[in-house]
Amino acid sequence: MAVTDEAIEKIKGMIVSGALRPGDRLPKESELAADLGLSRNSLREAVRALSLIRILDVRQGDGTYVTSLDPQLLLEALSFVVDFHRDDTVLEFLAVRRILEPAATAMAAVHIGERELDTLTAELEALGAQPSVEELVACDLEFHRRIVRASGNSVLCSLLDGLSGPTTRARIWRGLTQEDAVSRTLHEHRAILTALRARDAEAARSWATVHIASVEQWLRSSL
Repeated sequence: MAVTDEAIEKIKGMIVSGALRPGDRLPKESELAADLGLSRNSLREAVRALSLIRILDVRQGDGTYVTSLDPQLLLEALSFVVDFHRDDTVLEFLAVRRILEPAATAMAAVHIGERELDTLTAELEALGAQPSVEELVACDLEFHRRIVRASGNSVLCSLLDGLSGPTTRARIWRGLTQEDAVSRTLHEHRAILTALRARDAEAARSWATVHIASVEQWLRSSL
């Protein structure tokens, strides 16, 4: 394993230094192994590991390439790991979301376009006053995804998208068991939209914090 780790570090060094850039094709296996002072087996294992986390793209019959290294692509590995969360770590995921999402919402207040705000408003109004829990949660996920995307920060968007999965079940369970969960969620969504339309970053941040904290508080009391 140490030999494979060394091979990974050497390929990583080539990418970080700029010797290999996004989209570049790696030299032939025999040449690269010789240049790096590695065995072909250890190089092969390193390439396999780096392809799993989307650093390299192995194309059968064509060669191995450095990927675009786009944050959304690289953070797919985070989503995979997050899928293995335990129920007792959901509060920790919510805590991270409570730190990151209000910041993204505040950033969106500066960047979000009027057309996107109109779309969010129309989708919220289409839900009506008494949507089903499933409809509400689906809308909630899309609502926040659109706002985070409007922040203009692709890394933040990818991180939050990866973290949303573990909290979905908690949101559904809250909707089914907490009496005013649906009305509170709709109220908080409207308040966030009002702040975004007013370009009030701090109000948007505050309402996003209240929105996430309410789920977190309910979950703590339910455990």
